[in-house]
Amino acid sequence: MVEKELHAGSRQRIDKWLFFARMAKSRSIAQSLIQSNCIRINGALVSQPSYHVKTGDRLDIKLERRDVVLVVKSGGDRRGPFEEARLLYEDLTPPPEERQKLTAFEQAQRLPGSGRPTKKERRETERLFPEAGEN
Repeated sequence: MVEKELHAGSRQRIDKWLFFARMAKSRSIAQSLIQSNCIRINGALVSQPSYHVKTGDRLDIKLERRDVVLVVKSGGDRRGPFEEARLLYEDLTPPPEERQKLTAFEQAQRLPGSGRPTKKERRETERLFPEAGEN
């Protein structure tokens, strides 16, 4: 059962395309992404995994750790390696915002009361609650 490659007028199911383009690890994960309203095609929310995409469609995908903007260049016929999957789309995702780099000294700083208590803080706590410190 060999499927034809997506030509100019043909279409492919969105769940299969997401799987072939390596945006989801399995078709069932792709289907759950679609049903949880994480996929927009040309600005319209898609909630059916059977929705068909065609060449030129713009996909806005909300993944767990990032948002991705893709334009469909072609359809897939199998889930191949990343180099092959990358040919299925054009990535229009804006670059992530640059974060302010902290110096080593700033990274080592700790706000009072955050993290594990120091020995001094532990002793102060034990003075307030003497029965809690005895084990």
